[in-house]
Amino acid sequence: MAETPLTSIIIATQNRRDVLLNTLAEVRAAAGTSGPYEIIVVVNRSRDGTVEAVRNLQPEVKLIKAPGNLGSCAKALGVEKASGRYILFLDDDSYPRPGSIERMIEHLEADHFLGAVGFQVHLPDGSRECSALPNVFVGCGVGFRACMLRDIGSLDPSLFMQAEEYDLAFRMISAGWRVECFADCHVQHLKTPAARKTARTIHYDTRNNLIVISRYLPPAHFAIYRRDWNQRYRWIAAANHRLGAHIRGLISGYACGIADRRLYRRLRLSCEAVETLFRFNEIHERTAVLKRDGVQRIVFAEFGKNIYPFFRAARQCGLEVLAIADDRFAGPKRYYREIPILPVAEALDRRPDTVIVSNTSPVHAAQADKRLSAVTDIPVHTWFPQ
Repeated sequence: MAETPLTSIIIATQNRRDVLLNTLAEVRAAAGTSGPYEIIVVVNRSRDGTVEAVRNLQPEVKLIKAPGNLGSCAKALGVEKASGRYILFLDDDSYPRPGSIERMIEHLEADHFLGAVGFQVHLPDGSRECSALPNVFVGCGVGFRACMLRDIGSLDPSLFMQAEEYDLAFRMISAGWRVECFADCHVQHLKTPAARKTARTIHYDTRNNLIVISRYLPPAHFAIYRRDWNQRYRWIAAANHRLGAHIRGLISGYACGIADRRLYRRLRLSCEAVETLFRFNEIHERTAVLKRDGVQRIVFAEFGKNIYPFFRAARQCGLEVLAIADDRFAGPKRYYREIPILPVAEALDRRPDTVIVSNTSPVHAAQADKRLSAVTDIPVHTWFPQ
């Protein structure tokens, strides 16, 4: 009689047979000492022989054929068939490093209010991948309690790809579960930078982020973040010559958001949940300390996805924001709420009293701190480091 699995490892794929087979081999190597487990592969309408290859080479893998192409969110079909107490989501090109599944299980068993264990995501060039918010995981490496997913719902297939992690994490936090990313759980992701620049990616980035805002943000923050995120994704699309994809995503996101704003009313984030995700109070308290220490003139570093709490705190504390230093987003007549977005060197030439890294993404905040510390003797404050 087969041993009941402790962990169900779920992967979604489409037309990437060889990539998937490599991932399955890596997963088996990494999971060998983590206790009984099962692997479930959800196949999104593939025509490259993926199903036949897995059946021949890995017959013990559970295969599920999706009714169409559900993108990354096809993993939700695997949750329905999973037998494990814990569930690990991977992409077809991501796999855990040895020992990480065991540590994931240890974290979940040590804290019964912990719903999700986010992994540290490593890319082929040595860089890291991370969510813009410190309590949101990356979908290519995250562990869950199976009972929780069945209670609050898994990934939403209507989102297809992009921001599906935000939707699930916001729903979890709204339901009272903790979401945390751990430094001792690691996943390798063979993703290429070009994957972030396709028209499809930009369309769904715009559309789905607007949908998430409509679903979960309370009235005090809804319009603010809708404006901010639309502005940010528009500039990303322009840089990649994909404005048409952005506009299509904008129209779809607004249309879907109108209905979802009403349907998801009961899942609106509480004040405590907003603080967990966006850190308004923490950022205000740290800014107030700088004000008491005599700081008057500041520069923000990075036009981060969660820049608004930094802006609000500076205004409430009476600090003068001279510029936002960001080589990626700087451009002629580019402003964030009347603050010019300038190249880093030009922003630093304004000689602020201090620089605040206005990014709550731990990986990107740490990178910004390192870059700035190498080019200026102005104090740099990084409040959400890696």
